[in-house]
Amino acid sequence: MQRMWAAVVSLLNRNTRPNRAPGQAAQLERLDGGKWTRELLMHLEWRRVEELCCAYFEELGFKTGLAHSRADGAVDISLYAAGADTACMLVHCKAWDAYPIGIKPLRELRGAMTSANVGEGVMVAAGRFTPEAAHFAAKENIQLIDGASLLEKLAALIPEKALALLKFATQGDFLTPTCPRCSVKMTARKSTREGRMFWGCTNYPRCKHTFSSATINPA
Repeated sequence: MQRMWAAVVSLLNRNTRPNRAPGQAAQLERLDGGKWTRELLMHLEWRRVEELCCAYFEELGFKTGLAHSRADGAVDISLYAAGADTACMLVHCKAWDAYPIGIKPLRELRGAMTSANVGEGVMVAAGRFTPEAAHFAAKENIQLIDGASLLEKLAALIPEKALALLKFATQGDFLTPTCPRCSVKMTARKSTREGRMFWGCTNYPRCKHTFSSATINPA
């Protein structure tokens, strides 16, 4: 719980009023922030999904450790059982994507498990997994938690805990993606040539990281 509330403070201290993409305000109005829904989970930006996963596993009694070692800016979440000095599981998270998640991110998780000398992995995703991904995970001792399963697990918590996680996940700006390099909220921009909308880092030109306006996962 201490990590979760420390994260709340961190969220409040971030830039929570970036330029929004067209239609984002309407999205926010349509979302029911009073309960966990598939639509709400789909709209959580990738960094908020990671923070939600950390808070969820802490509610289950694990101690969490974060390693910012991944090339895409995402984190390895190590889970420690009560009183343990070594991690028992390694978690990777993926925010919603229109396409089912395939084997590639699971191979990356398996490689991270080997490097960390951890025998069990968990991949949490707001979306779905392909059958090939499920087959690979079963062979490599990786548990898959897709969006529907995550909603079930959140609903199975004590109501007060589920509500606390909901408030945590929807605190501040949970729609605008975070720059994986600078850890600041990105801003909506329009291409001068094609007129397409995209997300750009507010530290441009020092940081030139961008996302498609429809993308909430780090590239």
